Amino acid sequence: MSLKERVYSVLIVSASERFRDSLLPLLPEASYSPVITAASIGEAGRARNLREFDFIFINSPLPDDAGIRFAIDCCRSGGAVAVLFAAAAVFDQVNARVAEHGVFVLPRPVPRDAILRGLNWMTAARERLRGYEKKVQPIEEKMEEIRLVNRAKWLLISELNMSEPDAHHYINRQAMDRCVPKREVAEEIIRLYS
Repeated sequence: MSLKERVYSVLIVSASERFRDSLLPLLPEASYSPVITAASIGEAGRARNLREFDFIFINSPLPDDAGIRFAIDCCRSGGAVAVLFAAAAVFDQVNARVAEHGVFVLPRPVPRDAILRGLNWMTAARERLRGYEKKVQPIEEKMEEIRLVNRAKWLLISELNMSEPDAHHYINRQAMDRCVPKREVAEEIIRLYS
């Protein structure tokens, strides 16, 4: 899928309707959908609990928080790319706090063309993260399979008095004989003896 065909989900966190209204026309529905708005960090947190977002725009400060911790958490806990808009007077301090966590910072007021350039940077960053996610997912699945097989082996050892090599051989043999993954055999053993 080419970048022009991709659609990115967006969360805009701002207490200022003017800010939201100026940002929305830069996010055409063909490329950015859904676009969810929140007026506070609490509301934004609830929105994040309901779904993942590709891009998060935070207009700092907000009524209930500055948004700095929220921006950092968004970048740390998933594949979101966050941009924090801060007053020019505090730009350097805010940037120093969040840059190492992958949060982009733009000083307000932000010209339209700077936001458009920022969207291009965000797209590049999101696609890079998407590539990492594809590499990490098979590793996590393999680790989960290993955990399940080990748990099943220990159940066989404790319930059937098998040795560890015998339990290992039993699971491998069952998987081969039935042409199923070891994970499936392990899950059946866990269900049977748990």
